Amino acid sequence: MSAIESQLADDELAASWGDEISDGFIPLIDMEELQGPRRSEIVQQIGHACQHYSFFLVKNYGISETNMNNILGTTSEFFKLPEQEKLKFCTNDPNKSIKLFMGFKDEIQNVFIARESLRFSTYPFEDYVNEWPANPPSLRKDVMEYCTSVKRVEFALLEAMSGSLGLEKDYIDKMLYNHGQKISMNYYPICQEQDLEFTRGVRPHTDPTIITILLQDNVPGFKVLNNGKWVDVGHIPNTLVVHVGDLLQVISNYRYKSLHHQVFLNCERERVSVASYCYPSSNTTIGPAMELIDNDHPAIYRNFTYTEFYEEMWRAVVQHATDKRLDTFKSSVA
Repeated sequence: MSAIESQLADDELAASWGDEISDGFIPLIDMEELQGPRRSEIVQQIGHACQHYSFFLVKNYGISETNMNNILGTTSEFFKLPEQEKLKFCTNDPNKSIKLFMGFKDEIQNVFIARESLRFSTYPFEDYVNEWPANPPSLRKDVMEYCTSVKRVEFALLEAMSGSLGLEKDYIDKMLYNHGQKISMNYYPICQEQDLEFTRGVRPHTDPTIITILLQDNVPGFKVLNNGKWVDVGHIPNTLVVHVGDLLQVISNYRYKSLHHQVFLNCERERVSVASYCYPSSNTTIGPAMELIDNDHPAIYRNFTYTEFYEEMWRAVVQHATDKRLDTFKSSVA
């Protein structure tokens, strides 16, 4: 197949399952089809989305609307608690399994980052549940129900992503070895119109994960980098946003690239979201899959442990260089 024919085939594939946006498509994957005769086609769609867009939406993923509404409602309730109640979870210790991030001034870019975020480990539940907030009273139940459901979605997606790379379907799962889960409950306040130029929800960044699964409410603000332009990914009922993280970029030997994304604030409404992060156990060795390395595709990254990556990730945060956190792990031939 010629390069032109290949591009036409890619365009036809995208057009058959994406919703048009300003300069491309929002890939929409029907996960129910992963269990049927069209599985190989859906796996191909997921691979295409990861390679060309770094993200996609999923529908029919098996999480009830009640479950999703409960976790979004609990998120909103938590951030409406009195300040002293929330501040119990503020810490500068990067090794704490639960921590609250508050708004702060970015002196380098001269903008205020307004997001408040409660980030905590959730899996295995028995190791962490007693550390979660007891207020609001529904939080622990809602988090456990949602995270149990989203973990099933994660496993199904990792199998499909492995297959899309031409690997055994359990390749990523085996590499991660008892992989953990964290969630981030996020709150974005209303921003006065005159302050929008100097205020952001979240700065442009990539996630230090394998994949991130994002549940957002119906307030706009989430943007992704697509063909060099920032594109809105608005709320589509009963869908989740799935995007490539730094570590999947490594495993895929740079075939799948980590998604650059950011969040803008709204002048009329508050916004909440819940992100579920898939990450390896601390002693896991991460590196490009050997099956994806040959003379034409040398290894872009060397092997490293997740502990090494975690330490580098926090060093990059302190140095305001999160976009360079993978540079340390590049192969000498890259």
